[in-house]
Amino acid sequence: MKTITVVTACYNEEENIAEVYRQVKQVFAEKLPQYQYEHLFIDNASKDKTVDILREIAAQDKQVKVIVNTRNFGHIRSPFHALIQAKGDAVISLVADLQDPPSLIPELVAQWEKGTKMVLAVKAQSSETPLMWIVRKAFYEFISRLSDIELTKNHTGFGLYDQVVIQKLREIGDPYPYFRGLISDLGYDSVKVSYHQPVRKRGITKNNFYTLYDMAMLGITNHSKVPLRLATMTGFAMAFLSFLVALGYLVYKLIYWDRFTVGTAPVAIGLFFFASVQLFFIGIIGEYIGSIQTQVMKRPLVVEKERINC
Repeated sequence: MKTITVVTACYNEEENIAEVYRQVKQVFAEKLPQYQYEHLFIDNASKDKTVDILREIAAQDKQVKVIVNTRNFGHIRSPFHALIQAKGDAVISLVADLQDPPSLIPELVAQWEKGTKMVLAVKAQSSETPLMWIVRKAFYEFISRLSDIELTKNHTGFGLYDQVVIQKLREIGDPYPYFRGLISDLGYDSVKVSYHQPVRKRGITKNNFYTLYDMAMLGITNHSKVPLRLATMTGFAMAFLSFLVALGYLVYKLIYWDRFTVGTAPVAIGLFFFASVQLFFIGIIGEYIGSIQTQVMKRPLVVEKERINC
């Protein structure tokens, strides 16, 4: 029998963790009885009762495996660490808040059995606020245009990955990966499965402006050099524009010597404008330097505190 590992990363999900376990177990019992499965949870040092609930579940069901981190290592490193620990013939990434519907698992497995190495779940619709949906779509479109590779739009990481793909991820050893871009960079054939993303019913999202910004900048710096080249081209364009403006002022002054007064306003406006452009691109360069520093330091993805049923 083939084994499928379902990986779920969690942090303060005491209201959802038992339900996501129950739904996954029900799917395999009713629709995929021909497969062995294991459900691997990785907890990012939750401050609520998430770990206690996981202990209770793991004590009753040996198919449930748990990794507990020493601290919160963030929403990027911890899920990726769990993925590369998975030993199943296929690995399914599934979030703990039930916005990735477990009912889609049979379709993912069916597509995998046809021979594809990656089955990517793509959000065709979402129950989130219209503004957030528009912002996400705009970001996916923006990063797709910037990227050196073809990225899958509206893909959050939910999907099924053959063990061949997982092994390649282990070999890469990226200490801070942009997972959605990394799997596209591997180049394996993939199949896309559309789904409607439901709204979170219990608990509150752990994402905030900083985590979303971090993810966005990680995607840009890891898969595109366009911002750096844009800085160079903008520098040339600004220099040429400044030369034309200076030349125009000079000609106008020579023609209307006694009546034309330059004043300080254009100087002040130009100074602030060019300073803001410089600061913007210095920030962009800083993001790339920070990404390089993360790669050079090669710190572990997480430090594990405990393993249960592993």
